[in-house]
Amino acid sequence: MGLSGVLTGLRTYPFVRLTEARRRLQAEGVRVVDFGMGEPREETPAFIRRAVAAAIEAEPVSAYPLAEGLPELREAAAAWVARRFGTELDPAAQVVPTLGSKEAIFSLAQVVDGAVGVPTPGYPVPERGALFAGREVVPVPLTAAHGWLPDLDALPWDRLGLLWVNFPGNPTAATAPPAWLEEAAARCRAHDVVLASDEAYCELWFEGDPPPSALQVDDLRGVLAFHTLSKRSSMPGYRSGFVAGDPELVAALRRYRPNVGTAPQVFVQRASVAAWSDEEHVVATRERYARKRDVLLPALLEAGFERAGGDASFFLWLRAPGGDDVACAESLLELGIVVAPGSWLGAGGEGHVRVALVPTIDDCAAAAELLSGWRGASR
Repeated sequence: MGLSGVLTGLRTYPFVRLTEARRRLQAEGVRVVDFGMGEPREETPAFIRRAVAAAIEAEPVSAYPLAEGLPELREAAAAWVARRFGTELDPAAQVVPTLGSKEAIFSLAQVVDGAVGVPTPGYPVPERGALFAGREVVPVPLTAAHGWLPDLDALPWDRLGLLWVNFPGNPTAATAPPAWLEEAAARCRAHDVVLASDEAYCELWFEGDPPPSALQVDDLRGVLAFHTLSKRSSMPGYRSGFVAGDPELVAALRRYRPNVGTAPQVFVQRASVAAWSDEEHVVATRERYARKRDVLLPALLEAGFERAGGDASFFLWLRAPGGDDVACAESLLELGIVVAPGSWLGAGGEGHVRVALVPTIDDCAAAAELLSGWRGASR
């Protein structure tokens, strides 16, 4: 049986490795506090659950969802963008609902031609989507010296067709200043490169101003932004998001997407309208993540970790004591604490760990207590 050479050549998806580590510890009877995977574990707000139940009851005959999505969902997404970022979008021409953001990020390289620039360290899906589409992958290094932003002067612009950015960053938690986004969009336009901005964590921040969006640049030609309800509204299992930006690119996505059938179910779309239309639950979610950070971060610093990233997303990006991220993560595993080694997230992540603030506040407190007796920094 022949398998795709791309598939057989891939390393195990990093978050699968974290799941395997957690299951092994649990099988041994160890209580595990898992900060490795960035999967929200907050309760989905009750009003959203009621909205999806009502939508199911209102649709006794289930139909295939249209790839273009419900008009009311496109309108709700555009209204949220206007409130949050001050950008007016045409819901009919500049917004398309997606099945979360992961599938849309993965498939964009099948719609846009040319080599694909992907940040490293970073979320692995843009690279893997490019590989499966047969595109050349161009690593875009992120370093502390540049504030975990791509060095626009160092990019091989003549080779690129698509440039991915991710702010707030996974794993770095960094945000991009509006002026940097404006410059990146201008450089992309000048070189006929699509700027694709993954903004999954834009509603989670701890200090400073709310993170900006690529949708705020003066000229949206060649710009797409990817949003999701997974983190904002604690809806990872619902799989609901949207892509917005350049009308020409959105039209191309609308031509492509019926071929793969990845529109959210109609009842999920109707619940998503309720989620995008409410801000109160987002404020409460942001406050819960801040409380977790307040409980855990001091213990991590006392244990010898150093802050290395920004103040947004629900990730802590930390320099590992001793500089060996894998050894550090393995030492923490002995305590039942799971973190992601930075080197698993791509070149440039070496010497760092990523801590996802997704366990409960009680579990964060338990981990902080375990860290008080940890001697990993001296090993």
